[in-house]
Amino acid sequence: MMNMTFYKYQGTGNDFIMVDNRLQTIDKNNTKGIERLCDRRFGIGADGFILLENDENSDFKMVYYNADGNESSMCGNGGRCIVAFAKFLGIIENETEFIAIDGLHNAKVNDGIVHLQMQDVSKIEEFEAHQFLDTGSPHHVELVSGISNFEVKSNGEKIRYGAPYKEVGSNVNFVEQLDADNFAVRTYERGVEDETLSCGTGVTAVAIAMHKTGKTKSNQISLKTQGGQLKVTFNNDDSGYNNIWLVGSAEQVFKGEIEW
Repeated sequence: MMNMTFYKYQGTGNDFIMVDNRLQTIDKNNTKGIERLCDRRFGIGADGFILLENDENSDFKMVYYNADGNESSMCGNGGRCIVAFAKFLGIIENETEFIAIDGLHNAKVNDGIVHLQMQDVSKIEEFEAHQFLDTGSPHHVELVSGISNFEVKSNGEKIRYGAPYKEVGSNVNFVEQLDADNFAVRTYERGVEDETLSCGTGVTAVAIAMHKTGKTKSNQISLKTQGGQLKVTFNNDDSGYNNIWLVGSAEQVFKGEIEW
């Protein structure tokens, strides 16, 4: 056992335990330990656990774990938070390039607002009542009405565990259009197995899906989550969607130590 210094970060209510692991002191195979840390009653409490590590070819490496303790696919809000963390540690100034599980990401940070470049999206599957696409993590996108009273957890878990997502599961986003380029989004996240206040890869998927299906003609989309406002901008051409940026606040909440 050792005392581990951690930092708590949140990006529009999506919260993360952040640890500087450049000295490789954290046992990354301790799945149960990570799950305990993320538990909101018996641990620190978070939607995810993130390690910042050294990388030979970029400013740093992001290693992301879901609240269930398992290493997972890309987390957009976590990516924005780790950029703020890297700036706090003095690793970067206002611009950076870092590596995550889905590849290299560029980012900029200014006055607490982090601009994170996401991976290009070339494939969007369109169905009668929903769209499916991967923005670093897999996302089901579905339009609903009365989103403020919508039962996100019960409806989300049915889709997340249902066909065709049984093998790996999908995140599930419910969307209501507010005006021409403004959408409300609520997300059920796999790994958390509940609604989170915000999901970065989720709102990115929503913005692209809404543009692809003609719900908006704008390439600058505002997205209202339970935890705050995010913005997604992009370019699109015959090859798909590129130069995609996720923009929003990220802040340090507190620092602490815990036995690990």
